Amino acid sequence: MAFSELLDQVGGLGRFQVLQMVALVVPIVWLTTQSMLENFSAAVPSHRCWVPLLDNSTAQASVPGALGPKDLLTVSIPPGPNHEPHQCRRFRQPQWQLLDPNATATNWSEAATEPCMDGWVYDRSTFTSTIVAKWDLVCDSHALKPMAQSIYLSGILVGAAVCGHISDRFGRRLVLTWNYLQMAVSVMEWTSACARALAMTLNSLGFSFGQVLMAAVAYGVRDWALLQLVVSAPFFLCFVYSWWLAESARWLLITGRLERGLRELRRVAVINRKRVVEGTLTTEALLSAMQEELSVGQAPARLGALFCTPGLPLRTGISTLCWFAFGFTFYGLALDLQALDSNIFLLQVLIGVVDIPAKIGSLLLLSRLGRRPTQVGSLVLSGLCILANTLVPYEMGALRSALAVLGLGGLGAAFTCVSIYTGELFPTVLRMTAVGLGQMAARGGAILGPLVRLLAVHGRWLPLLVYGGVPVLSGLAALLLPETQSLPLPDTIQDVQNQAVKKATRSTPGPTVLKSTHF
Repeated sequence: MAFSELLDQVGGLGRFQVLQMVALVVPIVWLTTQSMLENFSAAVPSHRCWVPLLDNSTAQASVPGALGPKDLLTVSIPPGPNHEPHQCRRFRQPQWQLLDPNATATNWSEAATEPCMDGWVYDRSTFTSTIVAKWDLVCDSHALKPMAQSIYLSGILVGAAVCGHISDRFGRRLVLTWNYLQMAVSVMEWTSACARALAMTLNSLGFSFGQVLMAAVAYGVRDWALLQLVVSAPFFLCFVYSWWLAESARWLLITGRLERGLRELRRVAVINRKRVVEGTLTTEALLSAMQEELSVGQAPARLGALFCTPGLPLRTGISTLCWFAFGFTFYGLALDLQALDSNIFLLQVLIGVVDIPAKIGSLLLLSRLGRRPTQVGSLVLSGLCILANTLVPYEMGALRSALAVLGLGGLGAAFTCVSIYTGELFPTVLRMTAVGLGQMAARGGAILGPLVRLLAVHGRWLPLLVYGGVPVLSGLAALLLPETQSLPLPDTIQDVQNQAVKKATRSTPGPTVLKSTHF
């Protein structure tokens, strides 16, 4: 590819690429805190019904002094399914007979209870304030929490649906100023072929560090409103320096913006200390070197081309399915850490810590085994870890947490793979549109993920069965994708079709020639 040669001349992995990478990874770290924020701002504290004997000073004055809070709790709140005080019901009248040492479960009936008519009392020892406690998203309203998570993720879906196509039409940097996550893949277009996987892996590690950062910030800030402010404020700084970032010269040249493309290439050459090359970058030399790409690539790309152009529909469908599987399972599990009945701060840290070697390992596998086997393996193995949890007794919390963390680590590796793989499967004129479509699918999956937890009313194992089955099936479907390891990034649709033709030519045996030798 002509652009690959130009990029090698100005520096495919130098000071500019390092600065560009750091500038993109920093906001991604903070962006991850936004995604995981509801584990803490929407944490469900222990709670019980408000009752006069315990919570009304006037009513307490009429209680005999010999009775302590534990006794008053016994006569006011029935035991729940786990033999702890029931979280959603109270006695209509105090059941004084339960104080009798010989009292049994038959000393009261369900008819003697009622829902929490006067609100709830929350345990504020871990979190001083959460949105669940503020708006009473418990008991009959517990389904509103996953619905709120889905609504939040719906907004991200709209961004993923719109910004990918806009960035292919109007440029990478302009969209990046408003949406960092959408533009992370532009790093690939400024990096040499041999370092593309490394660049995208470092990019995805930003999410891993963000997981750890989220736990640290939430541990220090226990009020949900202040926590929201702390994790949102750094984006003002990111907005300011985003104007320094370079537009993708590959995109500029392919879409016919030659002068701007040359300016960006010269700028990179200066930053990478390739001043000798700077003088050779002229419009005439560019037109000569990229004649074929420029003639084919100036037509505006349309979303429909992903589904109508020969060679692209299969790539589009399966890569989109892989994105969906990641978003669906990851957000379904990662936004409900309390369900594992462990320390959520520690779990959040472990998810980020395990994610780092998983993604580094996926980088090594991408270069050794190739893109397709790594994509298949990461999805299938993560799904199997989650499915294994359906067989673990609920009481074995440590094992359940370990399998969940391993499954989420596998999904982190799958995310690294699909980010790299999608960028290599599609040409420059459609690359961000394809990535935007993939992220749209991931967010669509993320919207559905929290809602699947509502199936737990029919069985604790049912959500896990769905969460594990989707990545396994998606991973098997990825076997149908072509391998892109060591191939140059395609600039045009014709490049993709040429790769398919070359593959078919190599796989088709030549005609058999029989020779007869006479002695």
